[in-house]
Amino acid sequence: MKIAFFDSKPYLRKIFEEVNNKKHTLRFFQLKLTPETVDLVKDFECVCVFVNDCLDDSIIKSLNQMGVSLIAMRCKGCDNLDLNACRKYGIDAVYVPNYSPYSVAEHTVALILTLNRRIHKAYNRIRDGNFSVDGLEGFDMHGKTVGVIGAGDIGKAVINIMIGFGCKVLVYDLLNKAKEFTNFSKDQLMFTDLDYLYANSNIITLHVPLTQANTHMINADSIAKMKPGVMLINTSRGGLIDTESLIEGIKSKKISHVGLDVYEKEGRYFFEDFSNSVIADDNLARLMTFPNTIITSHQAFLTHEALTDIATTTLQSVDEFEQGKRGKQLSFSLITE
Repeated sequence: MKIAFFDSKPYLRKIFEEVNNKKHTLRFFQLKLTPETVDLVKDFECVCVFVNDCLDDSIIKSLNQMGVSLIAMRCKGCDNLDLNACRKYGIDAVYVPNYSPYSVAEHTVALILTLNRRIHKAYNRIRDGNFSVDGLEGFDMHGKTVGVIGAGDIGKAVINIMIGFGCKVLVYDLLNKAKEFTNFSKDQLMFTDLDYLYANSNIITLHVPLTQANTHMINADSIAKMKPGVMLINTSRGGLIDTESLIEGIKSKKISHVGLDVYEKEGRYFFEDFSNSVIADDNLARLMTFPNTIITSHQAFLTHEALTDIATTTLQSVDEFEQGKRGKQLSFSLITE
């Protein structure tokens, strides 16, 4: 099949070309899929897209008109894809439901430890010849309470790491998954409601998909319920947090540390180089000024193992489609009705 890749970067091209091994025809575009770039898909049967590509009704209609029959999301989060439009225009859609959960979990822990021990500040001081440790005091992870929202594969990996540090873990999940954690004592892990988790956690980390129901689940009301001085981490989806409420929480010192690998309006900036430009997004620019806030550019998934999983799963779906499978016949179909 002929596949058009959008929002592609060198690391993506390398891994997909290795896994593809010249079977399918791959064409890589650095541009995101938008109304202005959709014409690039002419003569392609499949588009392979990422989290910040535009896949609304009008785009999907255009894809259909140009002969595209398969949309391959090379990610797990698909809130930017209009599935109703896919059904309406008869385009199949697949995604990557699972890839190395350790990639995101370990990045989550890296943010926690960097914020706690002020590694980012220490690094910059040393580069300037300043060996003072004033203001770099952190805290022992051992004995602290970590609230994990979402007990999927990534959440589970985070839970295991945190318990390894000697933390007590509070877990909130819409599904009753307590039976999956019987190897831990009640002193180590407890499933609870959100209010209890907010009120008792020193660190809160988000590991849930973005849905209409949980958009801005972290807002002024939920922040008010949190323990003073809480650390907040988000390596899931930017829309889970109301950024303006987050900024107010930082300014009021209710939130003492923030680690973000995602941002609700990241589409314009993340994965791109704006080092010689002005950041016009006032909220993002403000977050970047806080010394107790670390922002990474949606890179938590970026390990060799995760990229290999993503490429393998995506091209497996393309193989199945080429073999004639459609809809539910595809192993990783998003079209469930």
